[in-house]
Amino acid sequence: MHTDNPTILLRNLSIGYDNRTVARGINAQLNSGELTCLIGPNGVGKSTLLKTLAGFLPPLTAPDTLWIGGEGELSKRISVVLTHQVKVENMTVRQLVAMGRSPYTGFWGTLSDTDNAIIDKALADVGVQDFASRYVSTLSDGERQKVMIAKALAQQTPVIFLDEPTAFLDYPSKVEVMRLLLRLCHTQQKTILLST
Repeated sequence: MHTDNPTILLRNLSIGYDNRTVARGINAQLNSGELTCLIGPNGVGKSTLLKTLAGFLPPLTAPDTLWIGGEGELSKRISVVLTHQVKVENMTVRQLVAMGRSPYTGFWGTLSDTDNAIIDKALADVGVQDFASRYVSTLSDGERQKVMIAKALAQQTPVIFLDEPTAFLDYPSKVEVMRLLLRLCHTQQKTILLST
């Protein structure tokens, strides 16, 4: 159900760290409206690939093509949800989701009416608007993961990367998160790449 509108193009990408090659010759095209899963055992390079695509690690050699989400700042093209659980004290769900607007709010982080409307929509899109005023530290693992997805949506990027988004979740929560991500692909034409 994709639009064949490429948002990620990779040609001859080599990844690794500390001069150690993890994988080479990676070629891929991912399209708007697609959910793509990187599936494999620990240690095969799934996280390394996501971190390279997100700009956290450099490619080992210059790829023939590495195009993601268009032109401009990475923070306006890619949202990233990493494996580790966010540990924040005294921060509400809404405040955490609002951090997704930081690429647009400038140095002082002042939220406009437009920013607030985008935050409200992101909260509603993942179904966490009813506990927007709760502290993040009181959330279950499944609720916390949804909040992190809402933060990624508030960032308004065409591409979202998630590194093992269901790692800490029980089975019903895993299914719920995967259904949510698939729905977001289809309704908002996001390109979602996740590892599992």
